Amino acid sequence: MEFLVILLVGLGLLVILPLLLLKLVLGLIFLPFKLLGLLFRVVFGVTFGILGLVFKVLFSGAGLVLALLFVAALAVLVPLIPILMIGAGLWLLFRSSSAPQSPLRLSA
Repeated sequence: MEFLVILLVGLGLLVILPLLLLKLVLGLIFLPFKLLGLLFRVVFGVTFGILGLVFKVLFSGAGLVLALLFVAALAVLVPLIPILMIGAGLWLLFRSSSAPQSPLRLSA
């Protein structure tokens, strides 16, 4: 029984050790690219992080101002809806009572 356990552990080591060695070799090969990526992430992360924060503050302020303007325009225009409806009704009434316009002639 102990022999089977030792055999399985040895077989596991024969599988795991080459994989660990391969991971170490590939990690060392790609280390310069990882360091370069880390450098770019730090530089661009700080730059675009600050820039993103500035734009977030600006556009949230602009959105708040536009929302307030929309609410103010709505508050002014909603009471005018009955007057606009009466005006539209009178316009349709006068338009329908006038003489029909002659059709447009395309030939001379």
